[in-house]
Amino acid sequence: MDNRSGKTGEAYVADWLEQRGCRILCRNYHSRFGEIDIIAQDGGYLLFVEVKTRGGHCLGVPQEAVTASKQRKLVLTAAQYLSEHDSGLQPRFDVATVRTDKAGQAVSAEYFENAFDAENRFV
Repeated sequence: MDNRSGKTGEAYVADWLEQRGCRILCRNYHSRFGEIDIIAQDGGYLLFVEVKTRGGHCLGVPQEAVTASKQRKLVLTAAQYLSEHDSGLQPRFDVATVRTDKAGQAVSAEYFENAFDAENRFV
């Protein structure tokens, strides 16, 4: 997957979240630990969303898309964000997988709320 496909998937998920009433707070947040694709507020939750974009028919499951190592990086990056932005919201780690067509356009997505917890275990 090239960077354009990744950005297409992230934009698709950000739009989807906004349509459901979430407020996008940050996209592509970087820390020394890694990057979080989307940070959003959904009521009393602060969402840290990892987006995986894939071509073809295979979306897979979040366990395949986000490894234990990637989960650790996301948790550490989220902790850095929380140290800089005291929101008082409950953190939640979500995963979205986006499928694109041959032209690179997003055609469908699966969204997994609370895909893993801060202890790096899929729930």
